[in-house]
Amino acid sequence: MRALTWQGPSKVSVDTVTDPTILEPTDAIVRITSTAICGSDLHLYDVMAPYLAKGDILGHEPMGIVEEVGTSVPNLSVGDRVVIPFNISCGNCFFCNNGLQSQCETYQNRDTGTGTDLYGYTELYGSVPGGQAEFLRVRRADYNPIKVGTDLPDDRYLFLSDILPTAWQGVEYAAVPDGGTLAVLGLGPVGQFASRIGVYRGYRVFAIEPEAERRAMAERHGVQTFDLTDDVWDRIRDLTDGRGPDSVIDAVGMEAHGSPVASFAHKLIPHMPEPIAKTMMEHAGIDRLAALHASLDLVRRGGTVSLSGVYGGSADPMPLLNMFDKQVALRMGQCNVKNWIDTLLPIVEDSADPLGVMDLVTHRRPLEDAPEMYEAFKNKTDDCIKVVLTP
Repeated sequence: MRALTWQGPSKVSVDTVTDPTILEPTDAIVRITSTAICGSDLHLYDVMAPYLAKGDILGHEPMGIVEEVGTSVPNLSVGDRVVIPFNISCGNCFFCNNGLQSQCETYQNRDTGTGTDLYGYTELYGSVPGGQAEFLRVRRADYNPIKVGTDLPDDRYLFLSDILPTAWQGVEYAAVPDGGTLAVLGLGPVGQFASRIGVYRGYRVFAIEPEAERRAMAERHGVQTFDLTDDVWDRIRDLTDGRGPDSVIDAVGMEAHGSPVASFAHKLIPHMPEPIAKTMMEHAGIDRLAALHASLDLVRRGGTVSLSGVYGGSADPMPLLNMFDKQVALRMGQCNVKNWIDTLLPIVEDSADPLGVMDLVTHRRPLEDAPEMYEAFKNKTDDCIKVVLTP
């Protein structure tokens, strides 16, 4: 089959690789019909290079048609249309039963001290082949796949694989009071959905984003947007009685602008010898923390900051004195996709499309164009906001 493979820092290619096969009775083989490039994939493209091997298949936002099922998959049949959550979970351990599928005890990576296996996401999370490919071996197909209808286009369902439940969880974790105010930093795909979810739930939503086309997209969905100017924090405080918003979502993560030292580290780490690079990643503060620190500064006293953006450093400095003084609550974590599906599936199937899932994709391309689209997404060229690949 053809698949998008990692070849080195800032280098991916579409190659012919071995077709996946059923290895466990709970496996299924899915023919991929749509697979998206996620902002988290850009971390693999550059910063997370020490944890990748040449030839690793990337991608964790796929959906498609079931081609084959194992003998212990009673819930699926050949021909079913399914979305594949990016994390792999068993559905019956302590954490799964408590809605924390990203911490699944069955597939936890205890040797690296990380959560459950993820598709296409480094040795930290199991080195599982990803979904930017023609076919995908789906593990624990007796629990994980989301079976969907056949009448609506892929774009209605595809984002249930990651970014839509990630955004929903981010808003849940933000603990916005009824009728309250929510600020969202960053209007990439997750920020777009988090903002729209806030509007859908009746909050007043402010979003800060330097790219004009991203602000325009959010404004179509009732979001009040702001450019990233020197006075933006004061302007938002003025709109919230001088206090700041009740809750803030950081939907940017370690890609934030600012912090020249961390920016230099991001560029340097992929080219270091692997043992040194891993040591630096695991024991140094290498993240660009501008968005996180801005969120903590902006939120009102007694408010909540929710992290949906991904961070990669293990020793990042935090302004604990100010956080303690302001009584700020901080929530974060890898999305527990399956926990939110029963809530989200009826919303994405609503004919009114209240979250605008059909207004996110800016580029749909063949899988063969993936290397070009990684560059476009990374550099935000050609007004690129969300890329979907068609194998």
